[in-house]
Amino acid sequence: MAVTIPDDIDTPRLTKAVQWLLAINVAVYFLQVTVVGGQNMLPLLGFQLHDMPAAWWTIGTYMFVHGGFWQLAFNMYMLYVLGPRVEHAWTASEFTKLYFAAGLVGWAFHLIFAREALLIGASSAVLGVALAYAIQWPDDEVFLLGVLPLRVKWMIVLLVSLNLIVGMAGGGGGGGVVYLAHLGGLVGAWVYLRMASTGARLERIKQRVSPVPDLPDEPPRAVPRSMPRAREKGNDIDDLVARSNAAVVRRPTREVRPDEGKPATKASELDIVLDKISQHGIESLTSSERLLLEQWSRELRGGGGG
Repeated sequence: MAVTIPDDIDTPRLTKAVQWLLAINVAVYFLQVTVVGGQNMLPLLGFQLHDMPAAWWTIGTYMFVHGGFWQLAFNMYMLYVLGPRVEHAWTASEFTKLYFAAGLVGWAFHLIFAREALLIGASSAVLGVALAYAIQWPDDEVFLLGVLPLRVKWMIVLLVSLNLIVGMAGGGGGGGVVYLAHLGGLVGAWVYLRMASTGARLERIKQRVSPVPDLPDEPPRAVPRSMPRAREKGNDIDDLVARSNAAVVRRPTREVRPDEGKPATKASELDIVLDKISQHGIESLTSSERLLLEQWSRELRGGGGG
């Protein structure tokens, strides 16, 4: 089943990960038909349950060895047509993770449904890439056999149906084509895409939520429902300090004469306190200076005392 994507899609023809995967598969097949031979290459890289655990590497290497030219040609053509756009939309690293996730779940399906058959070929991984393409661009048209137009989403439905029908009918094992393992590749890709989508959403939420500012050491003040009718003691002191700051700017400096009597002495002491507040803040006052400030505050309110 040949598949062709229209030329109007602006995508690099070969991306990094796709290029490496194509090169490895073709190189392995070249060695298989020239130097090593199929009778040696298939047992060496293909997965068979009775070789476990000695040949543990075949869990991954089965994806790079093929039973014949047409199996290789179909898988590589699908990867060449669909892979670059998926990788271009993501990164080479994420694309490679998707590829191997689909292939490994395909191996797991093989282990469950066709334990004794030889497992070879990149079909599970490539079908995972095809599913990723269909989810991202479901309405893109492809051309089966270069003639029949078909939307990508319906191509995936067709592939699933064919693999399910042939697999349930007992197809699998002949030539290493295990059809239910192909369905495992689709399942693996779907699970990986769901996990990647959830991780991306969480990352976007983290970026949008601003960090909570540090709270001051003092506890927050309660917000009153209405403005208080009477001034409190602290407000009177604040008002007195504010008026003193303005008075310091307007008031000419003068010397306090000793013979001016007690009221003048008390006023000069208050001036000193107010000047100290203006320069260093109210926190710099001693207990006696605070007492003097409170006495003047009560006198301003008409409460007497002192």
